[in-house]
Amino acid sequence: MITLKNEKQINGIRKSCHELADLFNEIIPRVKPGVSTKEIDDWCVEFVRKFGGKPAWHQEGFPGCACISINNQVIHGVPSKKKIVRDGDIVSLDIGINLDGYISDSTHTVLVGNVKPAHQKLCRVTRESLVAGIEACRTGNRISDITKAVYAVAHEQNGYGVVYEYCGHGVGLDVHEDPSIPNSPSHGANPRIQAGMVLAIEPMINEGTDDVDIEEGSDWTVITADGSWSCHEEHTVAVFPDHTEILTDLDYNGNSCLK
Repeated sequence: MITLKNEKQINGIRKSCHELADLFNEIIPRVKPGVSTKEIDDWCVEFVRKFGGKPAWHQEGFPGCACISINNQVIHGVPSKKKIVRDGDIVSLDIGINLDGYISDSTHTVLVGNVKPAHQKLCRVTRESLVAGIEACRTGNRISDITKAVYAVAHEQNGYGVVYEYCGHGVGLDVHEDPSIPNSPSHGANPRIQAGMVLAIEPMINEGTDDVDIEEGSDWTVITADGSWSCHEEHTVAVFPDHTEILTDLDYNGNSCLK
């Protein structure tokens, strides 16, 4: 069931999302060669708790505040003291905050040091596909319009694999809510987009195949099936009758970070 949010609920979700944007603005510059993913996660926990929030993923059993996925890891990378960020890596940070019962959800992929041009392009195209998906998220459109926009940029225009086993979703009062928002064409439910929806739109784009596996020895971490690199970008948005607001915009006090 899709839960349409009222003004009070959207205000609460917005506050959580702005805190999450502030967290990203503080954490992203710290993602440098030599730091462990556990250090990054510890910084996230400290920030979230300082402002009275809770790591949202804990309520789903994930052993970290941030899912930190590097290179061929698509999503759900588990923070570890042994996993060290290297020059040339792309590091995906997927973080959610539970602030007084209101959930925010966003992902940004950080390019660390001397990233190869091919991987820079992968990240640029993933961001462009997110922009396209958000632009298609308008009252009166359907969820499939978001899907088509993401897929067109990532696959049809650039030939990348678009992960189909995992997708975007409703969010705000729980971590995962209806509706599901596929990034590649699907025959599933296709509801019309309505004012009051709060959605996490999140393209997961692979250099090679669109197939994924679970990393050996892990219960959580999803990797590309062919070892190619993957990029993940995500924003939480709220739908209004006449516009869609990016709640997790890193520059929420001014111009959109996506413009």
